[in-house]
Amino acid sequence: MMDGRISAAMLTLLALGPCSSVMAADLPDCAGGVEVAAARIMRTEQNGVLVMSDGRAVHLEGVRLPNARADHAPMAIQVQTLGALSQMANDHTLVLTAVEPKEDRYDRIRAQAFSGPDWIQAALLKRGLARVSVAPDRIECAAELYDAEGYARAAHLGLWSLPAYAIRTPQNVAGDVGTFQIVEGKVTGADALNGVMTLSFGIGLKGEFRVTILTDDMANFRMIGVNPKGYAGKTLRVRGVVQYDNGPMIEIANPIQVEVVQ
Repeated sequence: MMDGRISAAMLTLLALGPCSSVMAADLPDCAGGVEVAAARIMRTEQNGVLVMSDGRAVHLEGVRLPNARADHAPMAIQVQTLGALSQMANDHTLVLTAVEPKEDRYDRIRAQAFSGPDWIQAALLKRGLARVSVAPDRIECAAELYDAEGYARAAHLGLWSLPAYAIRTPQNVAGDVGTFQIVEGKVTGADALNGVMTLSFGIGLKGEFRVTILTDDMANFRMIGVNPKGYAGKTLRVRGVVQYDNGPMIEIANPIQVEVVQ
């Protein structure tokens, strides 16, 4: 017979309410604690931000949705993505989880979002409707998100069937300055100068492609015991916005932005 006391775990389950089929036990451990147990989504903005019925906004952490204009890609993939996201979120009650810092500079909740049985970020990635984009101050769920992206990429689903989103090589990325790209190649050199680490990838068409890690960001690598000098000779997949400074380059701030291919 119950003694009338309700445990904290039971309160969490009750808070999810009858509108949500997601129980706390179903949430991946990497996703953090429940921040909003029953988030009623009123609409999806064009940039993929979800707006709750109470006016609060939700940023889907860990993914980058297609932006046709910025990606130099067909508008159809952006329309398809927003349609899929709206179908999973609009007029649904979501469970939102978050880790610190829980809000961005626009006061949006930085969340992993769950709609019924669907983990929204993973669902978009598996359909080829998003790419992984982990913020410099985040590490949660990176492995799971990369796995979901890899599934769609291998199957050439969604954006992975379009040239605009093909993985670049160090030799063909020079024309993509200003866009978010994934570049894969072998590191030919790893050198530090004045505290800035530079990973070189050989000679491209308009100079040598390289990846830089600024002094302050090296702490993120030391935190998990990664020395970027160890990347020399390895094939990496790196992602970020391509810039130009005596050649195309990507600045990374977090080892989660680096995948060691071999």
